[in-house]
Amino acid sequence: MVKVSVVIPVYNVEDFLGECLDSIINQTLKDIEIICVNDGSQDRSLEILNEYASRDERMTVLDQENGGHAVATNRGMRLATGKYIFFMDSDDILELTALEETYNVAEERNVDFVIFQAINYYMDTGELVEAENYSMNELADFVGDSVFNYRDIRDYVFKITVTPWSKLYNREFVMKNNIIYPEGFVFDDNVFFYDTLFAADRITFLRKHLFKRRWYSTSSTTSGGQHFANYIDICDLIWQVFFKYGEFDNYKENLLHKKFYTNFHWYRHIKPEFKQYFLDRLREDYRRIASDEEFKQYIIKDLTDAERRVFESVLTYEDVDTFDYAYENYMVRLKNESLKRRYENARKTHDDLINSNSWQKTRMLRSIKK
Repeated sequence: MVKVSVVIPVYNVEDFLGECLDSIINQTLKDIEIICVNDGSQDRSLEILNEYASRDERMTVLDQENGGHAVATNRGMRLATGKYIFFMDSDDILELTALEETYNVAEERNVDFVIFQAINYYMDTGELVEAENYSMNELADFVGDSVFNYRDIRDYVFKITVTPWSKLYNREFVMKNNIIYPEGFVFDDNVFFYDTLFAADRITFLRKHLFKRRWYSTSSTTSGGQHFANYIDICDLIWQVFFKYGEFDNYKENLLHKKFYTNFHWYRHIKPEFKQYFLDRLREDYRRIASDEEFKQYIIKDLTDAERRVFESVLTYEDVDTFDYAYENYMVRLKNESLKRRYENARKTHDDLINSNSWQKTRMLRSIKK
């Protein structure tokens, strides 16, 4: 049995694929297998894969019609034989010591998976920029070198990046729990991560930036394409995972935020030509909730004012222009209310100053000047 299986789904990344593969085949941990699944690429990706495979017998290249990230990844996962499994993005870069370091930690601490840090690599500027969502410093400060599970880190569950490339998984653990990527969606790593998180008894954190996440304008998560609407379905699948493990009530506030705020976030960032499609899909989803009166009441009583507004507006306004206009009016009203509160607080401070005795006036004036 090899120590680590590296699974790499590949789709139209000819400009970055060589750098990605170099970072894998040159790992200091040599006892690895590399399973690359070409997912119907239309560029030179398959040719590049075959060139590398001809020079490294550890590489296996599979070619298939385009089925999406999850289909390609699940296929690679089924063929993996390593004790551990690592899911690599084909346009990113892994530090050369990453597999050796995470493998050693996993073995020493006997864990189901290791979490480690990543850093953003901005293509436009060449900058490496640390961000909290990939560094997870709050979690790192809390857990240190300990072994933990999700019950030990309840306040940090939504502060862990869902990305598969920041974890090294025990393959038997994943297989035993029948965890796969949901096929046919973007954002499928959300579902995979929460399923593994709740199933795991032993997790540990390695406080090292071992992965470079490449950012560029045509990335699938920044392009604003129609696939952004996939998050509506992914959100439902996330809810199902939390219900499966009996944890929905414990994380209800965060899960409602995903359903009624994060979905709205993706709506606002989708390209204009796809907004009506997204709004229609979102309305269909919210109508399903509204049709079950008991479940609707269970949900709606815990919504924030902003989340309730999104829920009600999606159900009320059917075209994009009207919906956007209603939202903008709502935001203007919130801004005016905030300004009004600030004015009233300032006026109260002023009145208190005028009505106070001379000793208090002097003291308040000094405080204001500071």
